[in-house]
Amino acid sequence: MININKLKKKEILWLYNKRCMAHGCRYIEHPACFERERYDLPDCPIEAEKVGFLDIESTGLKANWDFVLCYCIKEENGKIYEDLITPKDIRSFVFDKYVLLKLCQDIRRFDRVVVHWGKDRRHDLPFLRTRALKWNREFPLYREIFVTDTYDMAKAKLSLHSYRLESICQFFNIPAKGHRLDPDLWQRAKAGCQKSLKHILEHCREDVIAMEPVYKKLVPFFRGNKVSI
Repeated sequence: MININKLKKKEILWLYNKRCMAHGCRYIEHPACFERERYDLPDCPIEAEKVGFLDIESTGLKANWDFVLCYCIKEENGKIYEDLITPKDIRSFVFDKYVLLKLCQDIRRFDRVVVHWGKDRRHDLPFLRTRALKWNREFPLYREIFVTDTYDMAKAKLSLHSYRLESICQFFNIPAKGHRLDPDLWQRAKAGCQKSLKHILEHCREDVIAMEPVYKKLVPFFRGNKVSI
């Protein structure tokens, strides 16, 4: 969907002046028509929405007690932006202060982030927002970036025994979870073990890589939303 907040003045004027083929209404009033028809509009100055697949690994589930170990954001059909806490960050008690600085920069590369069980009232985004507020980092504000949760997509459109990312990947024969986690590894990572931290980062990478084909399988059955992170 169009993110009006990120459009330039000339792009907004183009949407106002051009009318949709389906109804003859201005595209600014019919954004769904614009999404359907945009690829048949040779003079369209608006680039397609930039989508990123986001996952984090944290020491626990509550951000006032726990902290971020790493994050990955994979651009659609592209590279992965990531950062990993260092043993020095843990030993010096700055924890995820610098990880959140880079996250707040990297996430703004995208118009929409895709998560799995990570939107508001779940895990990833509320956790990141809370940690960013703790360290006075500039986390994206309301309507700055949109979010899609693949858990909601799968729950609404499929009939599976479980809607965990791994279960969905198994159903679609998508490779996932090559680097599994266990309690001993997790405890060593929390204590600053570099080898364990790198293992967890690889696990995080695998999640965002697996999330992309899941999203692409299900998105044709969904109408784009304008839910803010």
